[in-house]
Amino acid sequence: MIIEYLIKLKSITLKLCTLKTFVVAEIGSNWEGSLTKAEKLIRKCKEADADAVKFQMWRATDLYSDTHPSWDFIKKSEITFNIATKLKKIADNESIEFFCSAFYPDAVDFLEKLGVKRYKVASRTCLFKDPYSIETLENKAKTGKPIIISMGMGGNRDKIQKIFSNNKVVFCYCISEYPLSYEKINWNEALQYNGFSDHTLGITASIVFTVLKKFQNAKEILLEKHVKLKNSKGPDASTSITTDQLTELVSHVRLIEK
Repeated sequence: MIIEYLIKLKSITLKLCTLKTFVVAEIGSNWEGSLTKAEKLIRKCKEADADAVKFQMWRATDLYSDTHPSWDFIKKSEITFNIATKLKKIADNESIEFFCSAFYPDAVDFLEKLGVKRYKVASRTCLFKDPYSIETLENKAKTGKPIIISMGMGGNRDKIQKIFSNNKVVFCYCISEYPLSYEKINWNEALQYNGFSDHTLGITASIVFTVLKKFQNAKEILLEKHVKLKNSKGPDASTSITTDQLTELVSHVRLIEK
């Protein structure tokens, strides 16, 4: 009995070791409109062994009013085509994947010219309330590339799945609260997803998700975490982990894989 159990356990372990967790460092607005900070973040994320860095490519006037209390910062951290080109080049030089949540159709067209490998669909886009939401999703679908989708604000999943019927899609468990209380995570629901867009403080929830998905023998696992420099001061900073914490998270994830 013991020998049979050990053989079975070894078999399960070997299967788990073949899996790799795709770790996305969500930089978002934490680059604070500074290419110097963006380059440092990208380099630190690479050193942490993250698989990709993600930015958000939107036009401020599409999503926010100029009376918004953080308007100046929002406008400052807007990613233009010129900035996107520079960020992609920096990421290429660091040998880490660069991609974006694109919020308007022309952004998708431009990112295609840069040769990104995948796209993210943000939770707010799934509500179809922002300008050009449907057109942007359709443009992403036309690329035929992999799509990562967070639905933390709700939305019509059937409609979204229909739009991306010809794409490889990873839906992420996500609750759009910043920060998210650990106690609010519904693990039974979370484990129905292969992705986790983690808004909790720290790295514990992401590690737990990875362990549980490994024992589900999931074919793929994706983690997304907001990342910042130690001195970041933007609206995303208070709910982001530092690049040192990212290093710790990825080291735990890679250990779990082994």
